Amino acid sequence: MIDIRQIRENPERFEKAARDKHFDVDIDHLLGVDRDLQGFKKELQEVATEKNYYSDIIIPRLEENKKEQALKESSKLKEDENQLKDDIKRLQSKFDSLMLQVAQPADDDVPLGKDDTENVEIRKEGEIRQFDFEPKDHVQLGLALDIIDIERGVKLAGTRNYFLKGDGALLHWAVLRFAMDLVTDRGYVPLSVPVLMKDEAMTGTGFFPGSEDQTYRMEKDQLNLAGTAEVPLTAYRMGEILSTDELPLKYVALSSCFRREAGAAGKDTYGLYRIHQFDKVEQVVICENSVEQSNKYHQEILANAEAVMQALELPYRVVNVCTGDLGRGQVKKFDIEAWMPSRNNYCETHSASKFYEFQARRMNLRYKDSATKKNQFCHTLNNTVIASPRILIPILELYQNSDGSVTIPKVLRPYIGGKECIVNIES
Repeated sequence: MIDIRQIRENPERFEKAARDKHFDVDIDHLLGVDRDLQGFKKELQEVATEKNYYSDIIIPRLEENKKEQALKESSKLKEDENQLKDDIKRLQSKFDSLMLQVAQPADDDVPLGKDDTENVEIRKEGEIRQFDFEPKDHVQLGLALDIIDIERGVKLAGTRNYFLKGDGALLHWAVLRFAMDLVTDRGYVPLSVPVLMKDEAMTGTGFFPGSEDQTYRMEKDQLNLAGTAEVPLTAYRMGEILSTDELPLKYVALSSCFRREAGAAGKDTYGLYRIHQFDKVEQVVICENSVEQSNKYHQEILANAEAVMQALELPYRVVNVCTGDLGRGQVKKFDIEAWMPSRNNYCETHSASKFYEFQARRMNLRYKDSATKKNQFCHTLNNTVIASPRILIPILELYQNSDGSVTIPKVLRPYIGGKECIVNIES
């Protein structure tokens, strides 16, 4: 959420932000509601003051035979007060709803663009493997090695579902455990988090409104399956006032994630790229209200994710995400895209996002500044450390051998019993 004072002072800036990010927001209408709301609040204060003056000062001093008219005036003021309270309640609800729609302007160095095709490459890392044999894709490898079963996943749970079997399941867990160990070794506090979230947490982190169609909703319980541990990690201290000494808070969680992929019919339906359920290691930073601090931690969480990719020896590139591919609250985002031979392209595996105080305002997450003694809204950031099974696509495809086996990356072998290679047990 944005500070309304900023919108009042520079509405054009927020109109531009909505255009750049492709959000339908009527800033003029919002400001009109804001003016009406402020007018009603001012009027309520005046009526309440006059009513109290009648009841506390005038009426007690009047003789009994002169009180009747004053009591009528006081009663009328009470009616006006109640009507104004109703009007304010109605307008406040409308105002709050409109404020949730406002897009936060991107940083100045974010490229202007319509969608992910216009993201700007920052750098490439690692060498793309050149095969001297006809490589298989991850599904072909998975079926031949009996480590992936999509057919039975679809039979039991519908499209975009799967089973990982044997060494496939062990490789999946190995990737996640390695990523958790790397980030906890760097000082991030591990949390085991709930994945069923109340609407307040979804709204506070900026997923509502906007991502309802992508969210699995438990209507009976009024709960939502989180699409990322960003939600519980960022909202963990919502509504609290922290001390400066506590900051920064650095959290990491491994959780299952759920996404409906609404509107994605016919898109990326092959294999493990775009699925309904997956596991992800997510890192979150909550820091002081400082652009410099936010920029520092944005680089830090990106470096953590890159360290995982480098340890896995996977080629990747980093891109600066353009305005049209940013979410409502993101001011800047870096994507890491791994090279996937079967897709003949770099494809997104990580996103590192910076929000400034957008999420904290929604969650009323503040800290008491030790210098000014005033309460300030925190800044928040988050980043995927690793997500699986999507990351298994480049691992399987880039580590395959001509005999159909798959070499296990060295850093993962301690997590998979020291095994060096996945082979077809029937071969």
